[in-house]
Amino acid sequence: MMRARWLVALTIGLWLAALGRDRLDIWIEATVLPPLIVETSVEVLDRNGDLLRAYTVADGRWRLALPPDKVDPLYLRMLIAYEDKRFRDHAGLDPKSVIRAGLQAVWNGRVVSGGSTLTMQVARLLEESGTGRVSGKLRQMRVALALERRLSKDQILQLYLHLAPFGGNLEGVRAASISYFGKEPRRLTPAEAALLVAIPQSPETRRPDRAADRAEAARNRVLARAVEAGVIDAEAAEAALREEVPGLRKPFPALAPHLADRARDAEPQALSHRLTLDRALQTKLEALAQEAVAGRGEALQVAILVADHASGEILASVGSAGYQADLRQGFVDMTQALRSPGSTLKPLVYALAFDEGLGHPETMIDDTPMTFGTYAPQNFDRLYLGTIRMREALQLSRNIPVVQLTEALGPARLISAMEKAGMKPMFPGNQPGLAIALGGVGVTLSDMVQLYAAIARGGVTRPLSWRLGAEVPEGQRLVSAVAAWQVGDILAGLAPPPGAPSNRLAYKTGTSYGSRDAWAIGFDGRHVIGVWMGRADGTPVPGAFGADVAAPVLFQAFNRLKPKLDPQPPAPASTLLVSNAELPQPLRRFRSRSAAYEPAADAPAVAFPPDGAEVELLPAGLKVRVTGGTAPFTWLADGVPVIVGMKAREAMLALPGMGFVTLSVIDAEGRSARSQVRVR
Repeated sequence: MMRARWLVALTIGLWLAALGRDRLDIWIEATVLPPLIVETSVEVLDRNGDLLRAYTVADGRWRLALPPDKVDPLYLRMLIAYEDKRFRDHAGLDPKSVIRAGLQAVWNGRVVSGGSTLTMQVARLLEESGTGRVSGKLRQMRVALALERRLSKDQILQLYLHLAPFGGNLEGVRAASISYFGKEPRRLTPAEAALLVAIPQSPETRRPDRAADRAEAARNRVLARAVEAGVIDAEAAEAALREEVPGLRKPFPALAPHLADRARDAEPQALSHRLTLDRALQTKLEALAQEAVAGRGEALQVAILVADHASGEILASVGSAGYQADLRQGFVDMTQALRSPGSTLKPLVYALAFDEGLGHPETMIDDTPMTFGTYAPQNFDRLYLGTIRMREALQLSRNIPVVQLTEALGPARLISAMEKAGMKPMFPGNQPGLAIALGGVGVTLSDMVQLYAAIARGGVTRPLSWRLGAEVPEGQRLVSAVAAWQVGDILAGLAPPPGAPSNRLAYKTGTSYGSRDAWAIGFDGRHVIGVWMGRADGTPVPGAFGADVAAPVLFQAFNRLKPKLDPQPPAPASTLLVSNAELPQPLRRFRSRSAAYEPAADAPAVAFPPDGAEVELLPAGLKVRVTGGTAPFTWLADGVPVIVGMKAREAMLALPGMGFVTLSVIDAEGRSARSQVRVR
């Protein structure tokens, strides 16, 4: 009879246990979980996956993605040993810890230890709930049990790695490691790992930057527990105890801020952006940019762009000397700003002229005062060298020769070539004029680096790219390989700035009108670098010339890029390497295509009054002047001789009255010139 009662009781007990288990399962399954997808910071990475820049999440916190396999295993072992040594075995609750916590609470009349597992801590962090109330603790237990059924242990651990608080606006182990130690958590010292375990227990009172002593004491307790658990040995713990706790937070990486912003704006939904930049090089050149403007006033700005011209990949992009709102307007990306290129377009003009058969590096060309219709350009130094080789004309950056070549080519041909190179030139009016050869066009530093990359690549264009893995269209030929090599060979013969190494860097400098922009762009056999200096607002910088301020920065940039230059390529087989005397007759001296129809250089011309002018008739008559030609001269007004056999070049013509008149002058050789004017 007794046995029967026990069997009945056992059966009822088992049934109640099963019922309780089923009810528990239903209760757990019915748990409404908080969102399990945690917002993490948008990250911009370099070509090697290193962090260039991160952005805070919507509420202003730093919370960076960190899978468990990207954190030092030592940290994970310390964390589990200190917080939840049976984490891998329990189902969300650790019965032993719960019983111990309950007994301690009864004995002490208050909660001494919560018995929280890592899963329960994740539950609390997900809901941002407190820990002191019984209702809150029960809710954490329920959520923890539900989490264990829906997520793997590694997924739960990853949530902790993202959400653990570290004081202030730091959340997650990766954000804390970068802020407190200045490095990723892939490799941590025992002292660093222990500190990261200790802080989340009381993040505001253990912040190393505000309470280093409390942080150190908590860290040391973690180290002691790690020794007890066999995670580290006593010797390693002893060494860790001597390691100082960091007393300051380090700034988060903010490299290439302008390009990082462009990447994020282009793909606003992406959490990670992989760029072609090299973090180490970017760091060096941002430091160089700050050095370049130091001591040069509060408004001078600089931009530097580095690319591999073989692939077109941008390796460093410095948009300003500092990403800040200051007198330099550091928030403006000066690699993308429209500026006047000064003389840096001249290499393209010469390359096009070589291809068109207008000249050769050894062709002679005049550097003398000239007018082109109403346009009368002057050399920068107001001096003229007479007849010189085209090689010298480009190296010395003479203005008159390049305008002659541009006139022969046609300004539209130059604009077309720029657009073919992937540039987006902007010029005033509907039609480009000859002034574009001297910088009368708006371009960007990125445009100019892309142009020089095409020349360095043997005349083949290729768009610059900054997003790693992006599809880049096949390049097209801009100029012939021979013309590209000839221009590169000319530029490699330029003398370097004072103090810079003589290393045959092919480079060109330029200064825009009024010293508003100073440029230096150069290339070797592998890389191309462009430097712009000026003021972001476009105001003049007195005394700022490309050769003086930008060229030294260009050479320093190459020095920080690599220890020595890559050699320039050899001349193509079809290159004509001869002196001027050995050139074919048409190439020995430059003559424009219309030379046969143009008056001789010494032909007479009416210097005053110029054609189309409106002039005042003086009491003594109308003043006229002739240049060129051979005396004596005959002057006519509307075909009627007024002065005959005059040897002087200036005269006063007696006219019958006011109105429109055609003036003509004839020299001793019968050559003539005319000018139509209005006399009032």
